[in-house]
Amino acid sequence: MNSNQEIFIHPTADVQTKNIGAQTRIWQFAVVLRGAIIGKNCNINSHTFIEDDVVIGNNVTVKCGVYLWNGIRIENNVFIGPNVTFTNDKYPRSKQYPNAFQTTILKAGASIGANATILGGITIGKNVMIGAGSVVTKNVPDNELWVGNPARLVKKLED
Repeated sequence: MNSNQEIFIHPTADVQTKNIGAQTRIWQFAVVLRGAIIGKNCNINSHTFIEDDVVIGNNVTVKCGVYLWNGIRIENNVFIGPNVTFTNDKYPRSKQYPNAFQTTILKAGASIGANATILGGITIGKNVMIGAGSVVTKNVPDNELWVGNPARLVKKLED
């Protein structure tokens, strides 16, 4: 990067979108499809995949091994830990696609721990923390810590 406004894309990344905010970094072996939108000052780590119908806000970190499927909406200041798994089809079958993929929303300030699984169609509230390895099967309200399989409320967090 030569200036604070430049975007860094590693030479081994396959980035097809032009919708990338200033100061964003995309690392080795990432694949970003044409329709994806990525905000400013994001860090997209190596070995990630971002489909066409994905919107990522500003100051978002996506760690290694994360695949963001169509229908995922990520607001500002979200952290997605390594190998977090998202789904977007409630009844997946090979070569059979739904009329519309489920929409999953991660609200501003949410943090998702490593190896968590987030089922499709769920909203993760503002400033939520999801513990590593948790399986989130329903909406999580703002300012809560959830852990386990299935994930459940552990405690309320301060605003």
